[in-house]
Amino acid sequence: MVFMVIDGLDASGKSTQALKLYNFLKNHGKTVYLRFHPSNDNFFGVKAKQFLYLKGKDAHFAAAFFYMLDVIRSIMLYSWRGYDYAIFVRYLMGTAYLPSPFHKIAYHFFTSLVPTSNLMFFLDVNPEEAYRRIQQERKRREMFESLEELKRIRHKALSLALIGNWTIIDANKSIKDIEKAIRKSL
Repeated sequence: MVFMVIDGLDASGKSTQALKLYNFLKNHGKTVYLRFHPSNDNFFGVKAKQFLYLKGKDAHFAAAFFYMLDVIRSIMLYSWRGYDYAIFVRYLMGTAYLPSPFHKIAYHFFTSLVPTSNLMFFLDVNPEEAYRRIQQERKRREMFESLEELKRIRHKALSLALIGNWTIIDANKSIKDIEKAIRKSL
């Protein structure tokens, strides 16, 4: 089984690329498990999403806490182990949303406990482009979807990607170019 991760800022194209990769692999006869976080099928994922639309430090902490529990739950289910490929969308970079320096501590802690891979992709979109996409495509914004927050989180996420085993892909490019970059790594 090949374990893959697609991560990045909000509006970096994670879901789009994960679905394209899923369809590509399925069309080539592979069995693929695709898991998005936060997920809609369990208490932890639902709570994480709810807290993302609130404001304040308590909501920030609760969103991060429930998000981490949702990811841990996905790993513990092991239902993905019978597949040729498992693709997790939003995985370790959720730690970049935590306050500094706790984001680094949490990242190192989780990488020592959860599966990692040589196929972990960080879709790096500049905050201005991410914000433009958010304004254009979303009716409702999460607490981290302001230009200022996107800048802050990108800085932390890139610092984590550089110390981890991540392939950083320029997500300011076209959907097709990003798809090619991911497939090239397979």
